[in-house]
Amino acid sequence: MSIPPRFSIRARGASFAYAFRGLRFMLQSQHNAWLHAVATFLVCLFGVRFQISTVEWCFVILSMMSVWTAEAFNTAIECVTDLASPEYHALAGKAKDVAAAAVLITALGAAVIAAIIFIPYVQLLIAQRM
Repeated sequence: MSIPPRFSIRARGASFAYAFRGLRFMLQSQHNAWLHAVATFLVCLFGVRFQISTVEWCFVILSMMSVWTAEAFNTAIECVTDLASPEYHALAGKAKDVAAAAVLITALGAAVIAAIIFIPYVQLLIAQRM
């Protein structure tokens, strides 16, 4: 059993740099990440506009975090799959499809949560303007 390396601020800083490099790669290479970015911006805008509660913000943030995490894992799985199987292989395709399905599941769940939170606010706004 090896002894873990000592804690290093420089190593922690490098870890953050790698993570931000991965985020930049995901945003540059995945068109769906652009859609997630737009959705994230709009949901935050609506949250501020409607002054949603702290609990509602927690659900919104957890939903956004889930979608972004699923997209990050999907991107990583696609990269590793392409490395392991540069030629077409049915199982590689299935792995990519299942990873994409995880993003779809989280995005649909986030959309349902957004609807549950924001529809009453929109209905109230419409009722006030009538």
